[in-house]
Amino acid sequence: MFETVPARPAGLAARCTRVLLSPWSRLSLLVVLLAAGATGVLLFEPQRLLADGWPPQVGGAAAVVLFAVAYGLCTVAFVPRPLLNLAAGALFGSQLGLLGAIGGTVVGAGVSFGLGRLLGQDALRPLLRGRWLKAADGQLSRHGFRSMLAARLFPGVPFWAANYCAAVSRMGWLPFLLATALGSIPNTAAYVVAGARASTPTSPAFLIAMGFIAVTGLAGVLVAWFKRHTFRGDA
Repeated sequence: MFETVPARPAGLAARCTRVLLSPWSRLSLLVVLLAAGATGVLLFEPQRLLADGWPPQVGGAAAVVLFAVAYGLCTVAFVPRPLLNLAAGALFGSQLGLLGAIGGTVVGAGVSFGLGRLLGQDALRPLLRGRWLKAADGQLSRHGFRSMLAARLFPGVPFWAANYCAAVSRMGWLPFLLATALGSIPNTAAYVVAGARASTPTSPAFLIAMGFIAVTGLAGVLVAWFKRHTFRGDA
């Protein structure tokens, strides 16, 4: 006669795996990762690039690509995009600076969207019970491209907030990234030009860029004001 030994280790391993992969465990991991990123930004101060400049041993296209990757990671860690856009213009000029800034914007948005979709969506979707939250979720889920395009064109919604709201919704990857790339061009270009011409603040290019930033900021406030009534109606 052979005695049957219960497979306790396997059962324990399965339970531990379920706990570690549960929605709330993944959400906790997301919070830890974001907190670590924000702490790293506070410690290493990437804004010093504005004062110290780009490392001289890195130049050309490689420098723009490296800057775009660093830009994207900084946005995930909540570094304000206007500061990074000004840095792009100051370091690379208007044309290359715009390429690096838009590339970094898409990289940062994609990383944030992926983290939010993988680690936060399952835990946060059941919490969408408020009227405004449900309305915003419905808007992004049904009209993802145009809603995200408007959010990127008219500043007002923080970059990171739009990324994670889209990730929690049922919005697809392609419309999210495409709307981010297209909608970010005007304001990003204005900040990049302002950074490139910061040494000549009375030049027409600098004044036009600053005027555009002010006008789009005001437009963003007005859009948010009117959109509030749309959300109420959808709710």
